[in-house]
Amino acid sequence: MNIPGKIGVMGGGSWATAIAKIIAMTQNNFNWYMRRPEQIEEFRNFRHNPSYLTSVKFNIENIQFYDNINDIVENCDTLIFATPSPFLKQHLQKLHTPLKDKMIISAIKGIVPDENMLVSDYFVKFYDVPEDNIAVLGGPCHAEEIALERLSYLTVDCTSEERAQTLANMFNTHFVKASTGNDVTGIEYASVLKNVYAIVSGICHGLKYGDNFQAIFISNSIMEMERFINAVNPVERNICGSVYLGDLLVTAYSRFSRNRIFGTMIGKGYSVKTAQLEMEMIAEGYFGTKCIKEINSVYQVDMPILDAVYSILYERKSAVPVIRKLTETFK
Repeated sequence: MNIPGKIGVMGGGSWATAIAKIIAMTQNNFNWYMRRPEQIEEFRNFRHNPSYLTSVKFNIENIQFYDNINDIVENCDTLIFATPSPFLKQHLQKLHTPLKDKMIISAIKGIVPDENMLVSDYFVKFYDVPEDNIAVLGGPCHAEEIALERLSYLTVDCTSEERAQTLANMFNTHFVKASTGNDVTGIEYASVLKNVYAIVSGICHGLKYGDNFQAIFISNSIMEMERFINAVNPVERNICGSVYLGDLLVTAYSRFSRNRIFGTMIGKGYSVKTAQLEMEMIAEGYFGTKCIKEINSVYQVDMPILDAVYSILYERKSAVPVIRKLTETFK
C-alpha cells in the first residue's frame, strides 16, 4: 500500500475545508470530493469554498475536484473523511468502488446514527476495511482557527505507529502540530462525548450559570468520559491529554462550538426543533446523545450528565429542573 500516496478530502463543509487548507500546504496536489456539482463550480470561479470558511483562498490548479464518489475513491490511496456523521451513510450509498485497499482517515467527530457505531467500526463492518488501514484525526481544533492560522494541535491515531507518523506528517505546518497514538476507539468515543458535554455546557450558559460552575461541570464531564471509555475500551490512556480533555475544553468553551451554541439556545428556551432550524451547521452532539445513551444500556456506566441532556433533548423535559438536579450530583 502506498501511504499516503494520492490524497482525497471527502466533504465540502467547514472542517473538510480546514483540512484541505492544511493538505494544500503539505502536498503538491490533492483530490477533493463534494457532493454538489454547483458547489464545485462556484469554488472554481471564486477560488474558495462558496459556503464555508470563505476567507480561505486555494490554488485550484493543484486540486482535482470530484462530485462522483466512485471516481475519487478510484484515484486515491488515502481518503480523509470529514463529513458530519449523520450524513456519512448517505454519502456512501452510491459507493461501489472497494475501500479495503485504501487508507481511511476519519476526521468525523461523531457516531453513525441508527447503527450506533463508531466510524472506524462502520468501515470495518460494511466496507471490509482492515483495522490497520484506519486512522482517526482528533484534538482541540476548530476549523475557524485553522482558517486564521492560529496555532493548533492534532492527533493521528492508528494501530500502526509507523503509519500514524507517516499520516501525521501530512498535517504538520507552521501553525499545526500533529502527534500520534494508537487509541483509535478511545479518541472516537471522546470525540462523540465532548460534543454531548458541550451541549450541556451551552445549556448551562443559557441558564446563566457562571464560569465557576462551568469549571466544576468540565471536571465532572471528563471523569464521566473516562468512566465510559474505560468500560468500553479498557486500555491505558491519559484522559488529560489534548485529544481527550483538550478537545472537551475547546468544544465546551469556544464561541466557534456549534454544540455549545445549540445548547445555549436550548438553555434560553428554544425548542430542540427551533434551535436546529436556526443552526447553520449540524450539532453532532444531538445525535451522539441518543447513540451513547443506547450503547450505555449495555455497559450501564454511571453517566448523570448524559442522562440529563438526553432527558432534555429527547424526553422534552424542562432544562431548569433537570440541570438543577444534575448540579446536586457534582463535587
